[in-house]
Amino acid sequence: MTEPAIRAAVTAAPRPRRRRKRAADQVSAPRTLISARALNTPRGRVIYWTVLIAVIVLFTAVFLFPLYWMATGAMKSSGELARTPPTLFPRHPHPGVYRDAWRRLYLGRFLLNTLEYAAGAWLLRLAVCVPAAYALSKLRPLLGRAVLGLMLATLMIPSTVLLVPLYLTVRDVPLLHVNLLNTPFAIWFPAAANAFCIFLLKRFFDSIPGELLEAAAIDGASSSRILWSIVLPISRPIIAVVSIFAVVDVWKDFVWPLLVLPDSNKMTVSVAISSLSEQTPQNILIAALVIASVPAVAVFLVFQRHIMAGLTAGGLKG
Repeated sequence: MTEPAIRAAVTAAPRPRRRRKRAADQVSAPRTLISARALNTPRGRVIYWTVLIAVIVLFTAVFLFPLYWMATGAMKSSGELARTPPTLFPRHPHPGVYRDAWRRLYLGRFLLNTLEYAAGAWLLRLAVCVPAAYALSKLRPLLGRAVLGLMLATLMIPSTVLLVPLYLTVRDVPLLHVNLLNTPFAIWFPAAANAFCIFLLKRFFDSIPGELLEAAAIDGASSSRILWSIVLPISRPIIAVVSIFAVVDVWKDFVWPLLVLPDSNKMTVSVAISSLSEQTPQNILIAALVIASVPAVAVFLVFQRHIMAGLTAGGLKG
């Protein structure tokens, strides 16, 4: 064969690499119930947006309906609350029931008590969990992984199992022999160390570049200085998440404050509402529950972006 004929044969030969590449691209293309071509049609767009809006409205109604039912139930009379079938909206609303609940159940005092316990638990949890997570992540002490594994193993123990030994410890603190019952320390100390919060903080600290901390160490910064000046400012999202967890845990807890705070003047709002529920009308009791849940709901709505950012920040590196 002549040289021009050889060139023509080579040019006309199939190129299997490109075909293989195209086949691989077709295989890796995502498959959905509705193809991209169908979504580009008017009918496909109508179906897509209809289903999407319906799903969003359904899930929103499922999550918001209990709150709506509680808020409107407080404005119903006792007879209307006991009616079958129940009414979706009060026929004769009584908004003044919230004022009556505030005065009758002394919610202001109990809310202040709960706020005091939540603030102390928040400060102690940050003071314990942040240094512990920083040491496990960046300082890497001997047997650090074993210590972390033992802490995570405590998450598999039900909290009710720990009530009795924890109560005995608070009633008679080892070595000090101090009784912490009827004091805020009975709420603060058990809430200080939390294995789940330490794990979240450690995962976030792992994503911080080590070169940044090494540069600060070369400049003469100590480990505590690096934690305070570099790590903490970067870690605002995950610290916000841990703070929200600490406040909400104390705010919604019922059994532990009931055990360690028997004094009626030092009770939390949840324990106070439960103890005064027997001689309280049902609509006033529901109004008190609405008032007690407002701070926790408000905290979540204000800091929901920080919750999502902090929970996902340590999941990926790169």
